Amino acid sequence: MSLTILLLLALGLGLAGWLAARARAWTFRKASPTGRLASLPSYHAWYVALWIVLPVLVFIAIWSAVAPGLVTQSVLAAPAADQLPAFGFQRQTILNEARAVATGAAQGVFNPLAREFVEPYREALSFYNWIGIAATLVIAFLGGAFAFLRLKPDFTARTRVERIVMAILLGASLVAILTTIGIFVSLVFETLRFFGMVNPIDFLFGTHWAPDPMSNPENPDATRYGAIPLFWGTLFIGAIIAMIVAIPLGLMSAVYLTQYANPRLRAWVKPTLEILAGVPTVVYGYFAALTIAPAIRDLAVDLGASNPSSESALAAGLVMGVMIIPFVSSMADDSIAAVPQSMRDGSLAMGATTNETIRRVLVPAALPGIVAGVMLAISRAIGETMIVVMAASTAANLSANPLDSMTTVTVQIVAMLTGEGSFDHPATLSAFALGFVLFMVTLGLNFIALRVVKRFREAYE
Repeated sequence: MSLTILLLLALGLGLAGWLAARARAWTFRKASPTGRLASLPSYHAWYVALWIVLPVLVFIAIWSAVAPGLVTQSVLAAPAADQLPAFGFQRQTILNEARAVATGAAQGVFNPLAREFVEPYREALSFYNWIGIAATLVIAFLGGAFAFLRLKPDFTARTRVERIVMAILLGASLVAILTTIGIFVSLVFETLRFFGMVNPIDFLFGTHWAPDPMSNPENPDATRYGAIPLFWGTLFIGAIIAMIVAIPLGLMSAVYLTQYANPRLRAWVKPTLEILAGVPTVVYGYFAALTIAPAIRDLAVDLGASNPSSESALAAGLVMGVMIIPFVSSMADDSIAAVPQSMRDGSLAMGATTNETIRRVLVPAALPGIVAGVMLAISRAIGETMIVVMAASTAANLSANPLDSMTTVTVQIVAMLTGEGSFDHPATLSAFALGFVLFMVTLGLNFIALRVVKRFREAYE
């Protein structure tokens, strides 16, 4: 509630500043002999409003992170805090129950001791809410006064506003970069902790994967952390079987829709095909587990296979390939359609058939987009989890038989992080090492795609 009040207060103060600055700018315009200002009145208004709202939003972000700790410290200073357990889960549960009642999120408490902290929580919350409101008003007044006093007929408000907006856009663009850096740093830190317990050679080149979260973390068995079966399963399911399905079907559908299909057919086939990209992966997982996997098992039995598994890499790979067809098809479709019509007409005018034009002119010219779509599809496939869990099992097997059950890196990451093991145990930390390897592989694929796109784009532009 306090955060909502502060945000509404910031917007209200910003609106008030906007109106006041706009009115002041109009007075400048009326008083000016020429009736002209260096900037429009609306830019004066936005300059003051931004100087009110932005500092207040920064304060609200900081205050929302600091205030809960201050409230808890104030409550723990009450005499009733002597009755709390020294530390542990029970202590936090009592405080959470009291806070929930004090904020109105709950009607009562289960622990009688929590009743003693309801009133201290209410007092602390009220006190710090008023402090937040007062600080918001002060910051808004200072920011607004600073901006308002700078308004003059020759004040270049437009330039200042555009600089502020540019800084905001720059900050928005840096979010993705900073997020990537944060992910990389966190993965590297935890991966180094894991490699301090398990030899990287054993991890990267070992052929047996069977971590035990209940084992002694002081003396881990490095032979149980061989990740080769996981790397092979990820490559076999996501980059081989799935691509064998997705690349031909996606590319052929793109060629048909751009070169052979009439506009009416294309108008409903292309959106229908792209709907596949929006289907939840759990639905694909059910389809793979309940339809494709039993069909593959029955077919294997009919062909003479002995005791085939109902969970197989082939089932997961086939369904995963269908799932990523839109990635290949859409990118290839857009790339082929973007090839200049003059290249196609020139090829046909030289006597080439439509088939030869597609193979020797259009596809090579559209190759950068096609490669980008394939790389995007591979990155999507190797990061898939749900289909593999439901159709290929969680067994780490090193086999080239597509009818065997297998698992992937992402499945094991989920398995290691959702268990009962401690975050200081090598079994849990192995998930970060797997994530780091997956991150580097995806980064490498993107780098390769950029290099290929750059090379062929230079050749055909």
